[in-house]
Amino acid sequence: MAVDTINSNALTDSTVVAADIAPGTITDAKLAGSISNAKLSNSTVTINGESIALGASAGVPDVQWQSVVVSDGSTVTTMVAGRGYFVDNSSAAGLVRLPASAAIGDTIRIKDYAGNFGTNKLTIQRNSHKIQGQTLDSEITTDRAALALVYVDATKGWLYSVESAVSDFGPQYIAATGGTVATSGDFKIHTFTGDSNFVVSNGGNSGGSNKVSYFVLGGGGGGGAPQSNNRGGGGGGGGFREGKTPSTPYTASPSPVVAPDGLPVSAQTYPITIGGGGAGGTGQPNTANPNQIGTNGGNSIFSTITSAGGGGGGGGSPPGTGLVFPGQPGGNGGGGGGGGTGPGTCARGGGNGNTPPVSPPQGSKGGAGGRHPGHPGPPDNAGGGGGGVTERGGSTTGCNASGGEGGDGATTEITGSPVAYGGGGAGIGSGADGATALGGIAAGSNGTANRGMGGPPGSAPAGGGKTGGSGIVVIRYKYQN
Repeated sequence: MAVDTINSNALTDSTVVAADIAPGTITDAKLAGSISNAKLSNSTVTINGESIALGASAGVPDVQWQSVVVSDGSTVTTMVAGRGYFVDNSSAAGLVRLPASAAIGDTIRIKDYAGNFGTNKLTIQRNSHKIQGQTLDSEITTDRAALALVYVDATKGWLYSVESAVSDFGPQYIAATGGTVATSGDFKIHTFTGDSNFVVSNGGNSGGSNKVSYFVLGGGGGGGAPQSNNRGGGGGGGGFREGKTPSTPYTASPSPVVAPDGLPVSAQTYPITIGGGGAGGTGQPNTANPNQIGTNGGNSIFSTITSAGGGGGGGGSPPGTGLVFPGQPGGNGGGGGGGGTGPGTCARGGGNGNTPPVSPPQGSKGGAGGRHPGHPGPPDNAGGGGGGVTERGGSTTGCNASGGEGGDGATTEITGSPVAYGGGGAGIGSGADGATALGGIAAGSNGTANRGMGGPPGSAPAGGGKTGGSGIVVIRYKYQN
């Protein structure tokens, strides 16, 4: 009789092997109950290093945490997606590196093991990827920081998906373009001598640098023109404003000219305006001509900082007219010196600097012009000096014939070397020209470009006043550590 069924009592353990079973002959309906793990050659699976029995339940962690990584700055740990890292920066600033390749959803976690990232920062090297959309390494400087990074795409790269106790993610230092750029140690220096743009691509943060030191100088005023023997006054120096961040190692201009802090910047374009030097007065002898007065210099501007142009120097009085051409107010720059005058008075006033007043001040008052005692004719009746950044222009005190000295400017090393700016133009008379002031210039030459000097007056009876020096803007900031 044929046997078409068999029960378990007829089977000895391990007597039926795979070769005895035709493919597809055992169906689910032929299996009573379940097969125990003991009957399987592999009864567990391993997920992220954890062994899990078949049929059991377990949570699947997003990362596999590693042993503590001691980072002393001498080696770099290249991290692996799917892992977490306890980083010990007790002895020095640490370095870790993102993987060379990444796919969407890759995750990495980092935890400050010793709680001192604020003392010894952790640098996350991007390894050709972007971090937070930036092509810069990330520096973590917050104690007890805990963070997670997840890879998104080539545009944003690795993004922070967890930011516990961390406020300074992302690139730490300012990055910018514009002007003529020089490097001094860990600092960039941008110098602008004409209208342009300062373009900030990354504003940094307070853990590294997010402020710039700045120097903004207005154009110097033009010198006044003479009338016959009545000489013109010197132009005022351009308005001078400087702000120095405490961490920037250079010698700034003297107090109270310099502000005690810099200017915060963000990722945007900052237009730069450079004030031109004021034109000198027009020499037209023996005529009642208000164009004898020099014109004011132009304003220079960076962000919220405006430095006013210096005031134009006063023109010499036309003989026999009784007219007086005093020096011009300088806005917030230095005031122009007063022009020389004929008999009847000893002085014609210089223009006020720092008008309206601002703190810190940007300029000083111009000196008064005068006349030679006793007669209207030769020798020359002198002009006053233009006001400088830190000093008033010299007056022709006591009705003497010597021109007033230009007021002193101020010196700053923001460009990397000491340079004087914003001196007032010297007046001129029958004696020697007024002495050159700090940053200023004696009669006979135009003001030096981008130094904000006041222009001196004309040296000949029919000569025109000289042009003031144009302004400048200098921006300095930390770009690395």
